Order: sequence, then structure tokens, then C-alpha cells
Amino acid sequence: QSMGAEMERRKSSDRRLLLWFFAVATAVKLLLIPSYRSTDFEVHRNWLAVTHSLPLSKWYLDETSPWTLDYPPFFAYFERFLSIFARVVDPRIVDLQSGLDYSVDSVVHFQRISVIVSDLCLLLGVYRLTRRLEAINRNLICAMVIWSPGLLIVDHIHFQYNGFLLGWLLLSISFLQDGRDLLGGFLFAVLLCFKHLFAVAAPVYFVYLLRHYCWSGLATGFRRLVTIGAVVVAVFAAAFGPFIYHGQMKQVMTRMFPFGRGLCHAYWAPNFWVFYIILDKGLAFSLRKLGFEIQIPSASFTGGLVGDSSPFAVLPQITPLTTFAMVLLAVTPCLLKAWQKPLPGLVARWIAYAYTCGFLFGWHVHEKASLHFTIPLAIVAVQSLEDAKHYFLVSIVSCYSLFPLLYEPQEYPIKVLLLLLHSMVMWLGFAAQHTDEKALKKKKEKTGEIKSKFEMGCIEKSYLMGLVIVEIVSQFLHPYFLGDRFAFLPLMLISTYCAVGIMYSWIWQLHRILT
Repeated sequence: QSMGAEMERRKSSDRRLLLWFFAVATAVKLLLIPSYRSTDFEVHRNWLAVTHSLPLSKWYLDETSPWTLDYPPFFAYFERFLSIFARVVDPRIVDLQSGLDYSVDSVVHFQRISVIVSDLCLLLGVYRLTRRLEAINRNLICAMVIWSPGLLIVDHIHFQYNGFLLGWLLLSISFLQDGRDLLGGFLFAVLLCFKHLFAVAAPVYFVYLLRHYCWSGLATGFRRLVTIGAVVVAVFAAAFGPFIYHGQMKQVMTRMFPFGRGLCHAYWAPNFWVFYIILDKGLAFSLRKLGFEIQIPSASFTGGLVGDSSPFAVLPQITPLTTFAMVLLAVTPCLLKAWQKPLPGLVARWIAYAYTCGFLFGWHVHEKASLHFTIPLAIVAVQSLEDAKHYFLVSIVSCYSLFPLLYEPQEYPIKVLLLLLHSMVMWLGFAAQHTDEKALKKKKEKTGEIKSKFEMGCIEKSYLMGLVIVEIVSQFLHPYFLGDRFAFLPLMLISTYCAVGIMYSWIWQLHRILT
């Protein structure tokens, strides 16, 4: 009884600490309410109006606003749920016509607070993942996920609901790690019906669940395969069934997969295609200098435009099928490992790697998608010293790559401060986690100093210092010396330099998985 009471007190203390992390994050989020908002703010306001004002059969047909509904049905249902409360706050929020570009305080406060409240899903995911870990590991994950500067920048300044969606992913991972495969698979299916871009990890889920859950003898395996198949079908039927009934599946799919948007987003995500674009531009420039007639494509990457194709002058054009094949090829070594040794403790690592592959080689990747792998990698980071060093680097690179999203001067100190505080928290946390216990005892005996094993290598330090140089050049030197000329250069420099770090992370993760 005494042991049971002690465990209960410990759990209660852990929950209070987790709530403290969340309360601090919430206080910061509330302070960010008046900050800059991207067009995604109006996108989600319009979705509130579409789902509230129109019957379900017209949700994916409406074109009143250019910001048409292009997320899967569960997210549309989520917007419909929020619209009930939005109408109470201010009926104009959900008015399809008069609500266009409506941005008074009532709208801003409602939508900002809806994101903050939806982050309770992230809190639940973190709690389930960390409830059995040692205190230092649990606190580190809480700090890296709940206080993630990337989530604060993207969700609570720029405006999106990534924390809510990543909460579903973390819940799914937590159940897989507990050996509750059916529930983990169910939650991942639900997540896909909220946002289909998470499907990059679907091959990992398929192989892992087939091998770990279904590979249990002919009769048992077949029964489990049918069971999990029925669960997934039921989830997708609940999401897409009404639209199948109305004969709109083709329209829904067209909205969800707008391949005509082009290979790259307006701001190049720091991935493999940055190098491909630069190589194409370099070759075109060199060949024109040598006298070759190289036609310049009408759409220009450096101008930040996206067209109906991939406008390459010299190198082969890239199609969605090409990117799909490259992502699948990159993920294949991970799938083989998952089949050979389906260990629940490795699930988070495999899922993070799959999202890294999707980010590097996918079609029309947004820079915000780096959150898909940096958040799961936070779980992996506490497992070893090498994982901690890797996460320290990649999380800083990922956060810095989001800086161009906040281009207004008043947000500049905020994003810099968030990244610096995140770096300091990580450094102190990892240093404490990997402190040499023998040296600690010597310190207590006043015979020596505390020595931590957490130390970045010379190459990693040099690369991170390079981020400072990139920021000085793009933020201060370029405007001072060039003014408005070559406006694309700062974005290109940030994307290219960060792409080197993300490519390094991909190679490092692959090596870690294989060895």
C-alpha cells in the first residue's frame, strides 16, 4: 500500500509538472495573439464559414473565396464544430459573403484561442509518451515539444493547427510503443482523415503492423489482418462516406491533391530540390555564356512563383510520380528494418525518418512540414547521447528555416528570442542528462568539476555558426548593400544552407537505422 501511495503521488507530481509546462506555453501563446497573421488565418476563417453556411454536399465545391477547402473531411468536420462557437462569438465570422477578409478583434481572439485550446491534444500525446520515463527524459521531451519554437512560430504567429494534428500522431506512437497496435493504427487512420500529408509514414505503419500485429500464425494473423483492415475502412468510411454518397470523391481528391501547384512552394523548403533548382539555373547560365540557346522558362523559382509544371531549363522536368518514387525508394531501407526487427521502441525513429524523406523528396513541400519529423525526433533525442547531438542540430536548423515566414520587423526579436531560448533549454537539458556521474561525485567532494558528455563536434559547431553568418548577410548586409535588387537572394541563401543541414540529418538517421 505504501509503495502504491508513493507511485500515485509521483504520478500526480508528474501531471502537475506537465500542466506547468503547458501553462507557461499557453501564457506565451496568449501574448502572441496580436502578432502577425498569414493568409492561413483567412483560409481557416473561410473554412468556418463554408462548413457552417453550406450543406455538406457543397463544401468541396464552393469557390466564393480563393481559399477553398482542401483538407480531408475530418478537418472539415472539425471546422464545422468550431463554427458553432464562432457564430456565438460573432455571426459574421461564419458568413460566407460578408465574412471575407473579416479580421476584427473578435475573429482574431476566437481563432487564436481555438488553436491554443486544440493544443490539449498535443498535451495528451506528450503525457502518454512520457508517463513512464525517468524525470529528466520526461522534462526534456516536454520542453522540446510543448515549448517547441517551431510550433509557436507556425501555429501561434503564422497560424495553423499543427499542434492539434501532431497530438494525434504522438498518441498513435504512444499506443504502438505500448504494444496496443490496433489502437495505434486506428489513431493514425484518424490523423490521415484530418490531414492527408501525414500519409508519408503510412508505409512504415503498414509494414510494422503487418509484421508485429498480424504475423502471428495463419488463423490468428488472418483474423488480425481482417480486424485492422475493418478498423481502417470504418475510419475512412466515416470521413469520406457522405461525399461518396453525393458522388463527389473526384472533386474531394482534386482539392486534396492539387498537383498543378508545382514542385516547389513559393518559398523553397530546404530540401533536395533546392540543389536541383540551383544546378539547373547554374547550367542554364553557363550554357548561355558558351553560346547555347537555352530557353528561360516563363515560371521562375527565384521569383517565388509556382506554375502548372516544373520550369527547368536544362535538367529533366520533375513530375509528382517522380517524387513519389523517390520518397518510397528513400523510405525502403527503413521498411526492411521494420520488417526484420519490428521493435515498438524503434517506431518513433522510423516514423520521423519517413517524414524526413517526404520533406526532402516530396512534391510541393511546405517549409512548415519540417515539424512532422522534428517533433517525433524529440522522443528519440532522449534515448542516447548521439541522438541528443543530432536533435540539437536539426531542431535549430528546422526552426531557423521557418524565419522567412515572419518577415515583418516587429516579429524579428520574437523569432530570434524563441530560437535562442530553445537552444539554451536543449543545451542545459542534454548537458544535465549526460553529466558524468563520477565527476559529479567528485564535485560534491570538492575534488573536481562537473563534466558533461554532451559536446558538439567541430563540424557541427562550425555549421551552426554559419547560420549566424547567413542571418547577418540576409537580414542586414543584403538590404544595406543591394537594397531591393536580387530580392530572392536571402531566401535562396537560407533555403540552401538549411537544406545542407536537413540532408545531413537524413543521412544520419538512415545510418542510425541501418546500424
